[in-house]
Amino acid sequence: MTPQLAFALLPDFVVATGALVILLLAAGRRDDDAAAARGAALGAVGVCAVALAAVALLAWRGTGDLLPPGAPLAADGFRWAADGVILVGTALCALLVGDGARRERPVAAETFALMLLSASGMMLLAGARDLVLVFLGVELTSIPVYVLAGLDRRSARSAEAALKYFLLGAFSTAFLLYGVALVYGATGATHLAAIAAASGQSALPPAVLWLGVGFMLVGFAFKVAAAPFHMWTPDVYEGAPTPVTAFMAAAVKAGAFAAFARVFLEAFGPAAGRWHQVLWYLAVLTMVGGNVVALAQRNVKRMLAYSSIAHAGYLTVALVTNTGQGSSAIVFYLFAYTLATVGAFAVLEALGGSAAGADRVDAWSGLYAARPRLAIAMAVFLLALLGFPLAGGMGFFAKWYVVQAALGAVNAAGQHVPQTRLAVWLVLASVVSAGYYLYLVSVMFMRPRAADAPELPATPRWTGGVIAACAALLLALGLYPTPAVRLSQAAALRPAAGSERAPTTIPGLPTSTALGGR
Repeated sequence: MTPQLAFALLPDFVVATGALVILLLAAGRRDDDAAAARGAALGAVGVCAVALAAVALLAWRGTGDLLPPGAPLAADGFRWAADGVILVGTALCALLVGDGARRERPVAAETFALMLLSASGMMLLAGARDLVLVFLGVELTSIPVYVLAGLDRRSARSAEAALKYFLLGAFSTAFLLYGVALVYGATGATHLAAIAAASGQSALPPAVLWLGVGFMLVGFAFKVAAAPFHMWTPDVYEGAPTPVTAFMAAAVKAGAFAAFARVFLEAFGPAAGRWHQVLWYLAVLTMVGGNVVALAQRNVKRMLAYSSIAHAGYLTVALVTNTGQGSSAIVFYLFAYTLATVGAFAVLEALGGSAAGADRVDAWSGLYAARPRLAIAMAVFLLALLGFPLAGGMGFFAKWYVVQAALGAVNAAGQHVPQTRLAVWLVLASVVSAGYYLYLVSVMFMRPRAADAPELPATPRWTGGVIAACAALLLALGLYPTPAVRLSQAAALRPAAGSERAPTTIPGLPTSTALGGR
């Protein structure tokens, strides 16, 4: 291993080492009287490991890509930004798990270790430039999450969620691996740059190559919960413990989308005309389907699950453009989405989670009268997910940049051909989402609290801190988004050789290229 590769892998090593340290510290200790305090302490170790990994990221942030284009791993701005989003989501969710250990019952030591191991897999996914590493990253990400989904051993729903996620996840991974095998058989390469160079050759067996791309698309669509491969999402999100649901909805989705974007932009970018139309319809189906079904939900967890599906569609819109601007919009959107999603689930956890019946919409009636700060914070998160200006803060700009990326597309001849219809579908889907986001806001602020409603528990310290931090960042970056915009600009993926076209300027995002619009 070269020193440059070791330095580039340092953040991943730090996170994985933190997981091993937690297991060693917890080995052989089964004193139930001190289990809650020990769980909280191990959570602190996990957060420290994430903080050290963030320091390692900052150490090579301004050094450019440390590795040559032929290396199996990238150390570019896109990986740095995606790793940063993953670490933020992991740290926030670890704090939620630690508070659960203090308030409710002991949390197994392996909980924090599994979260860190999964995070290290996501970080590997964000930088993988070889399909073998992509597969290893998917497995390292997924297997710990299968266990985390069934963490509550006393809950039949949690066991059901873990089993469904495992079976469907293994099935989708088989699709991904078979797609990798077919792409390798057609191109003779697993490195993304080599695949990009070979995919434009007429001598390749096109049926084998595009069948492989199709199988890989199915695998990635499952991992990001895109329709029609989303059916596991509501059941798993509902059955898993609330902090784990937040981890899956935020960090895991960020890692999966980072790999999705890098593989399709760097490896299959030169032949984007072949998969562009499929992703176009996939984005529309995911946006519309997720939002329409969410309207009928009266369980907050399932509502947020279908909301997560809809946001996968919005992110797919940015991917359809096949541009550096689209990849920048993906990073910006993932950061805003992570803050809003973790914050929303943190409020749900502060109200007692599923065990206290707080996942029912009726339980939120009159929340403003009983817990005004929680109600205001939840309103900020819901409006951010909606993309509402001002109160929605950063969420508005996230959707704005995705729309601008779609409108900045050019065709293969370098002519400006905006993805206008796709942008219109995004706006219409966002309007539909107002039906359930604003409904929950109205329940909190406009309905009276039931006379026989149980007394709400006190908000744990770290959970309250997570809620306050997420709300403050969303509002602050909504008023002054320049720092986040600059970071997303530095994270733009360069189009693969053969797919680069005439540049087009998008306000607030870097100039890059795009593919022909529909």
